[in-house]
Amino acid sequence: MSQVPIQFKLNGQDKAEFIDEAATLLSVLRGKVGITSPKAGCEQGTCGTCSVLIDGELRLSCITLAQTCAGASIETVEGMDTDGKLHPLQQAFLDRFAAQCGFCTTGMLMAAKALLDKNPNPTREEVVDAISGNICRCTGYEPIIEAILDATGGSAGSYRRA
Repeated sequence: MSQVPIQFKLNGQDKAEFIDEAATLLSVLRGKVGITSPKAGCEQGTCGTCSVLIDGELRLSCITLAQTCAGASIETVEGMDTDGKLHPLQQAFLDRFAAQCGFCTTGMLMAAKALLDKNPNPTREEVVDAISGNICRCTGYEPIIEAILDATGGSAGSYRRA
């Protein structure tokens, strides 16, 4: 398989790599760059554990060709904290015990961030819809939904992009 060059921004940092032309973004992030928050779950685009933001849009890295991300801005959980301080979503997940085994957590965080970056004060139904592409086998979803709503500050809408 031939190698192709790719340049992109990853969590605000410029990256340049040579990758296999058929490589998925997930394989590049985990194998080449060392970013481990996106997980290889189903590798068919159905479980959400590999979710990342590409130019602000939620995408499944296991079914995204890395080549298509040339010039894009990619965000993962590793880029959510600010100066060592947890992002409001991460803090809410911690406070609400919204992670049990943790396998789905990074995908849930990315789905929630995509929602809140566009809609800082969503309804419960909008939160449920936003995370509907992510499978969680442990929590029953309620702590996750509550954590996301908590990150908005309730009716005060205090969520801020971090």
